[in-house]
Amino acid sequence: MRGAKSAKWVAGAAIIALAATACGGGSGDGDKKNTSGQPAGYVSIDVGEPQKLLMPADTNESNGSYVIQSLFTQLLDFDSKGEIVLTNAESVETEDSKTWTVKLKKGWKFHNGEDVTAQSYIDAWNWYANVKNKQQNAFWFADIKGYADVHPEKGEPKADKMSGLTAVDDTTFTIELAEKVPYFNYKLGYSTFAPLPKVFYDDPKAFGLKPIGNGPYTFEKWDRKKLIQVKAWDQYQGPNKAANKGIQFKNYTTVEAAYADVVSGNLDIIRQVGPRDLPKYKSDLGDGAIEQPYAAIQTLVPAFYTDTFKDIDPKVLQGLSMAIDRDTITKTVLNSTRTPATSFTPPQVKGNQQLESDFLKFDPVKAKALIKEGGGVPGDKFSIQYNADGGHKEWVTAVCESIRNSTGIDCVGDAKPDFPTDLEARDNDEVKGMYRGGWVADYPVNVNFIKELYHSKAESNNGRFSDKEIDELMAKGDKADSLEESVAAYQEVEKALVEKMPAIPLWYYRINGGHGKNVDNVKVDFHGDLELTGVTTK
Repeated sequence: MRGAKSAKWVAGAAIIALAATACGGGSGDGDKKNTSGQPAGYVSIDVGEPQKLLMPADTNESNGSYVIQSLFTQLLDFDSKGEIVLTNAESVETEDSKTWTVKLKKGWKFHNGEDVTAQSYIDAWNWYANVKNKQQNAFWFADIKGYADVHPEKGEPKADKMSGLTAVDDTTFTIELAEKVPYFNYKLGYSTFAPLPKVFYDDPKAFGLKPIGNGPYTFEKWDRKKLIQVKAWDQYQGPNKAANKGIQFKNYTTVEAAYADVVSGNLDIIRQVGPRDLPKYKSDLGDGAIEQPYAAIQTLVPAFYTDTFKDIDPKVLQGLSMAIDRDTITKTVLNSTRTPATSFTPPQVKGNQQLESDFLKFDPVKAKALIKEGGGVPGDKFSIQYNADGGHKEWVTAVCESIRNSTGIDCVGDAKPDFPTDLEARDNDEVKGMYRGGWVADYPVNVNFIKELYHSKAESNNGRFSDKEIDELMAKGDKADSLEESVAAYQEVEKALVEKMPAIPLWYYRINGGHGKNVDNVKVDFHGDLELTGVTTK
């Protein structure tokens, strides 16, 4: 999402929903609107209904992430190559990877005129981390000293503040970690670390419906399951100041409907073209077609709490992986818009490696033998959950056919009507077999694709994979003396994952989207998100 950015399950993260969006009208800036009710100077994009209210630390999927990023700005961000760009921070420095000093740029304000101060960050992070507030991304603050006091594994919190956060003055604060973490500054680029104004604490739920941030856009309206509209903020001081008058995030029930609106001129931008239109989108959109690799991966994730996969022998999962003909599926069903995965991490992040594992290669004979050796799949049948509004049906069907033809094991799709419903089933441990896992980089380090997904306590570990050996290897990587050593240690974790198979890597993502003739300067960042602040209207 990232989360982002999202984490974004795509965390902030970020999960990747190819699209999830039924048209809605607009209002606001002037009387000139296009036929879909879009104000003049505004840009529209197919971004569906967020899973949660609009709070930075409760958003770890791509729909909500797009909106959060427009309304809030954290300390730093990343450029198109994944390098750090300071936004609200003047500097983020450390001498020992344990104590970090943050200096803020002066003069920054929230949309209501309140100053953005060191305390704005400290209060927000303490609230996000507190177990009582049930934020999805609370785990992201676990590195900070005192996290266990505000977020105990059991019982009531012992404190309401993490001892590791200290304000030096209005624009300076320090972050003391429980242990050194060489890559901690990269984590600060995730939108869950955004600050909050004082009004938030009066009524967090009301705030989540009408948020007040410090980002390039101010909130205008949210027509549930139809449209979210934000307006460019002329007082914004960050490097990503809006080049347009505002954004409409429009909800569509299918990617095909969104694509038809782009072609007809009633939608400016589509994030991802569905399988049906992939063969023709370049000719339809001409110079508006977009094709670019980005830091994301598609996986199949077993729900290890189910009767099917509880205590399953990893050999069975390795066999199922070898039963999937990634090359043929990516070339045919996905029209060569994906690249078969050779690891658990995409090429755009630090530490990516080709694992050269046979378990990631198609071999029906060995697949069948491994599954038999591991005791088989109970009932010789399982399902793959996915969101029906995201253009996934075709490839899920193809994966199931490949497994069935290779092994004789029956595999069926389990479609949920939309992305939020899909996510809720994962969060509530209601997945019946496997689910479609898609993860887009929150920060460009291999850790983000390993710890945030496969650590036993990670919030986005919706398969509930738990392995003491893997957790210990991650802890070793976190305590390394440098970023380079930490990255190398997590490469060893990744090699161990192949033997455990907490998920089945399928392929790396490429954005195959596009825009209509009414907008220009549409670019893609390393997360695969479209840089909406830079889009101009004609």
